[in-house]
Amino acid sequence: MSISDSLPSTRSAGSDGALLTQAVLRRLRDEIFSGALEPGTSLSVPGLAARLEVSRSPVREAVQQLVVDGLAVYTPRAGAKVAHLDDDMLRHVFQVREVLDGLAAREATTRVTLADLGELWERVREQEAYLQTAADHRRDADLDLDFHTAVRGHSGNKPLCDALFRLDTQTHLYRSDMWSHDVNRRLAVAEHRRIVAALEAGDADEAERAAKAHAAGVLVRLLRK
Repeated sequence: MSISDSLPSTRSAGSDGALLTQAVLRRLRDEIFSGALEPGTSLSVPGLAARLEVSRSPVREAVQQLVVDGLAVYTPRAGAKVAHLDDDMLRHVFQVREVLDGLAAREATTRVTLADLGELWERVREQEAYLQTAADHRRDADLDLDFHTAVRGHSGNKPLCDALFRLDTQTHLYRSDMWSHDVNRRLAVAEHRRIVAALEAGDADEAERAAKAHAAGVLVRLLRK
């Protein structure tokens, strides 16, 4: 079944193109994150359109978005290719993420409600429960991203959230087995717990410190061989 066949049947003509572009974008992101599309792989619009059985327009728009998100790079005459994230670039990404995640946690401190805190604690408890099961790289990475997305969302700062989303997206390019090690999973959950505890206490300084320390620790663990 092609991507276009999987779209809802009840949609307007105007929304059809946008839905198809988003479907193609999700498919390409998934293939990049899974490694099916490796760094340096050409993102040929005609080739992808033929493989995905869609027109070139949504593929072209999806590839352009991948470039904006930092998942692809464009070179004149060579076209777009899947981006590569080496150790040095990963460090640069996390240097920025550390500062921005600290700011997001600080701003979230005065905005979170009791209901928000309950939701964040539930996310932490879910991660703690999974520590009793076998590691699952995709699941554990997704739970981590969901947690951070929630904290950042409570900052109420959309430009900040958008910038962090792009940084997280780029991080997926880095191949690491970090989530396959139980010690790394335990550390991540403990650090998440520290962030939520600071938010609950209303301690903006500690929330910022905890978020920055977590980002710094994740970088070390990602690079650890």
